[in-house]
Amino acid sequence: MKKIILLFTIIGMSSCNSQYKRPLLGETEYQRELNASFKDASKSPLKKKDLENFKGLDFFPVDSTFIVLAKLIKIENAPTFKMATTTDRKPLYKEYGILKFKLKGNDFELTIYQSQDDLQDEKYKDYLFLPFTDDTSGNESYGGGRYMDAMTTDENSDGTITLNFNNTYNPYCAYNDKYSCPLTPRKNHLDIEIKAGIQVFEKH
Repeated sequence: MKKIILLFTIIGMSSCNSQYKRPLLGETEYQRELNASFKDASKSPLKKKDLENFKGLDFFPVDSTFIVLAKLIKIENAPTFKMATTTDRKPLYKEYGILKFKLKGNDFELTIYQSQDDLQDEKYKDYLFLPFTDDTSGNESYGGGRYMDAMTTDENSDGTITLNFNNTYNPYCAYNDKYSCPLTPRKNHLDIEIKAGIQVFEKH
């Protein structure tokens, strides 16, 4: 996952801290690692009260029909633009390409982005950013949309990329309004219910 998630150190089950002696909740390794990162008070975006009551994030049931192969059409010489966020911060991005795919028998497309700040960091220069909303947004999932990450190295020889909507995550703003999060562009709305991946967070 992207920098904000990857920077988390997943603490092993052998930790002396008793809270990590309990099995981590989650149906998949992705879910367990995300729950572990949110459980770590030194790195969690959760507010103190929410962290005290945290037992695990809510996910839709894992559904293999939401794992799709998308055709990547790269955008050459895309202009740099300032992406709107939940604050006055305006990080620089470029449109990296258009992803075209079929889901539930219908054709969809999403624009995938590349952070220009990440390009300056050797560790993250291959990361791509895919924000989207769908017909669950504002109800069963976070109203501001969900994120999915990919890498430039994920592209297959035939120009496709696998998108796994089960492995989505919420922007930190879904948990704590002190964070600045990119806003999902309107054109990245999917007119379908994506009942896979992370669900809305119920704050205490």
